[in-house]
Amino acid sequence: MVVYQSDLKADIPITEKGFNDTLLDEGIELPAWFKLSFLDIKEDIEEAKQAGKKGLVLYFGMSKCPYCKALIENNFGKNDIARYTQQNFDVVAIDVKGNRNVTTASGEVMSEKEFAIRSQANFTPTLIFYNHSGKEVHRLVGYYAVYRFRAALEYVADEHYKNEIFKSYLARGDMPEKENMGEINYRSFSMTKPYILGRKTIRSQRPLLVIFEQNNCHACNVLHADVLDRKEITNVFPDLDVVQLDVSDSSVLVTPDEKKISVEKWAQNLNIFYTPTLLFYDERGDEILRLGSVSHFNRLNNVVKYISTKAYKHYNNYAEWKHKQ
Repeated sequence: MVVYQSDLKADIPITEKGFNDTLLDEGIELPAWFKLSFLDIKEDIEEAKQAGKKGLVLYFGMSKCPYCKALIENNFGKNDIARYTQQNFDVVAIDVKGNRNVTTASGEVMSEKEFAIRSQANFTPTLIFYNHSGKEVHRLVGYYAVYRFRAALEYVADEHYKNEIFKSYLARGDMPEKENMGEINYRSFSMTKPYILGRKTIRSQRPLLVIFEQNNCHACNVLHADVLDRKEITNVFPDLDVVQLDVSDSSVLVTPDEKKISVEKWAQNLNIFYTPTLLFYDERGDEILRLGSVSHFNRLNNVVKYISTKAYKHYNNYAEWKHKQ
């Protein structure tokens, strides 16, 4: 696993403060090498196998999605990534608002939009990797920096998923973060130690937001300096329980499902491989949703609306709710 120094600056516009994540004025153009498919997933998997490829990638996107544009331009726009992807995978595009028919691996027929909801493609872009057996072996939700994206491709193509989680694979490589000196920016809205997050025995009155961060985390600093300084977001925090956690913290907490474990071990069990990762839990301690990729104001603002209005009680998932808006 190799990290190119140029990768660390390749995606600065989307990872910096002030990135505009409103819908684009014009639709994006997908790479010409994406597979032209009849959207028969079982057939597509078999054709990838027959072509000697490692599997199939379903790209769930939206024409005017700024995060999708960043993926296409920053990541697939790199020649080595485009070549490596084509060598190892067939990529099929699914329009999360589309009406073309999709035949699932089990033979069900539904629209692209319905398939996206069924697949819990809550955010665009979502990439789901399938092996030759049609099993989902990895998933990337949202936008990731170039070096992390390249590592995800290698993780699946070399079948490391058979032996380790993605976080462990990343930890074995030279995967430096862009760093700003300073500790976690603990805010007044965050709980303080001891962290007692249990809500199974006694149901809480509010949903829970857990923010996993780490020291010297550039993306965490951007989250605080930009998104979490917006009143539209923080005004709903009194309706939530909020806690900030350091992924390297060895102190013990009580998890939402009332297990005693160190913060560090809990983060490992949750396969947290990106900071900041935001996890939302309901009043009974069940995970509702997680944001574990680059997320700016509009994306987080929509998620906060979904949580604060308790729409999760009335919809199967965030994708279904979003399509109703």
